[in-house]
Amino acid sequence: MEQAREKGRRWVISSQEEARRAVIDVASVATRRISIYSHDLDPGIYDDPDFLEIVKHLVLSQTYARIRVLIADPTRAIKNGNAFVHLGRRLNTYIEFRHVRKDLRTHAESFCIADETALVYRLQASRWEGIADTFEPAVARLYAKMFDEIWLASEVEIEFRQLGI
Repeated sequence: MEQAREKGRRWVISSQEEARRAVIDVASVATRRISIYSHDLDPGIYDDPDFLEIVKHLVLSQTYARIRVLIADPTRAIKNGNAFVHLGRRLNTYIEFRHVRKDLRTHAESFCIADETALVYRLQASRWEGIADTFEPAVARLYAKMFDEIWLASEVEIEFRQLGI
């Protein structure tokens, strides 16, 4: 018989709505850091008002809070506008976007990590199927390490820093 988990919960996601809810649930457990790897900022997920409210609360209530976003193809988010990008421009001390270096864009996945403890992971960014877990430190640290390596090799996305008129 499988022993019950003491902390957190794990579930499977298979639709955009489930992915949106999972990102909100995982982000809500963050106390200092959220790391996001996305291909196009997943419209309907990272620009959702509930997610944005969690991000605002985190960065305004925690002095050392930091939101880091790696984006493989920022043109869609820049061209169409994105509420998360606008929030990042206003709170640029806490929220930073980087454009994944061309030779590192081989990762097909998409994920969101909260405090190297909780995560939402989709194997294919173009599909909604994946898993979410509010307490899985070993797996979250594994993807956080990969995120950090890509982060250090990537460039600040200038377009995200410019104020729109």
